[in-house]
Parts: sequence; structure tokens; C-alpha cells
Amino acid sequence: MSERNKRKEKTGVVTKDKMDKTRVVEVIRRFRHAVYSKIMTKRTKFYVHDEKNETHAGDKVLIAETKPMSKLKRWRLIKVLEKA
Repeated sequence: MSERNKRKEKTGVVTKDKMDKTRVVEVIRRFRHAVYSKIMTKRTKFYVHDEKNETHAGDKVLIAETKPMSKLKRWRLIKVLEKA
């Protein structure tokens, strides 16, 4: 298996689309607390490179890890799963 195939992929929702070729994607993950067994929700914001400016706020997207493109951008858009 090549190194490129091991890159992480996540599914999230575009929250901001004001920047050129950059989107802010919020990924929600749910997990059980180790001690208290409560189901917890964490939200993480990722800056994603969108070369064609094809996504807008509310779209559900698939993103993948990539080399650093700027100070904050380390993810790129793979495909749009659902339009808003």
C-alpha cells in the first residue's frame, strides 16, 4: 500500500465560504468518555483547499489530509457529498 493511500479522510459540513479557494469545514465526532461512559460530541474546524470554489456553506463534503498549503490549510476537498 502506498503512502498516498494512508492519508486520513473525514466527512464534514462547510461553515464558511468567504475566502478564495479556501473553505472552513466543521467535523463532528462522537465518542464515549473513558471514565464516565457519557456520549460526548466534539467539533473541529479544518481549513480546506477548494481549487474550483465549488462548495458553499451547508454543503456536506469529503476531505483528505495533504501537505501544508499555507499556515492553516492542511486538507483538500475530495468531493461534494451533498449540496445545501
